[in-house]
Amino acid sequence: MYLMLGTRPDLAYSVSFLSQTLATASTEDVVRLKRVLRYLAGTCDLGIIYRPKLCSDILDCYSDADFGGFNKTGRSTSDVLITHADGAISWLSQRQAVTATSTTEAELVAATEAVKEIVCVDFRGMRKLSEVPVLKVDNLATVKLAHNPEFHHRTKHRKRKYFFVREKVLEGD
Repeated sequence: MYLMLGTRPDLAYSVSFLSQTLATASTEDVVRLKRVLRYLAGTCDLGIIYRPKLCSDILDCYSDADFGGFNKTGRSTSDVLITHADGAISWLSQRQAVTATSTTEAELVAATEAVKEIVCVDFRGMRKLSEVPVLKVDNLATVKLAHNPEFHHRTKHRKRKYFFVREKVLEGD
């Protein structure tokens, strides 16, 4: 977990997945752990490299989610990555608190987590960014939902807190 938090965002999903069964680890979990350790041994030279001279002063932000990827509960996993100067500065991979009923909802939950992370690491208060950060989401329905200020009959069941993304889009943040 120390490596994942400090310098290896590529381990976020694996560490999160393996941490769920620490108290009752099976032989299958040990095999998975050994696979991660072999990956680490083969990629010792990987790490985060910042290149401030090669890129502009913007934040690159990405969010993604799987839909119902955890077979035991049907919950999805949110993944977020924020880069600056061509290197990762913030990342997370976590199980969603709610069970999504569609890929759009799973992506919306992930986008909400990403926007909260962007607000936390936004440098505009400390350092001038050349552009407003743009969150890249790979689900067209989620993008349309974030831009559309009206509720639709298909989306009214979603919790209000997930419309935080829409609010930030409307504010231009």
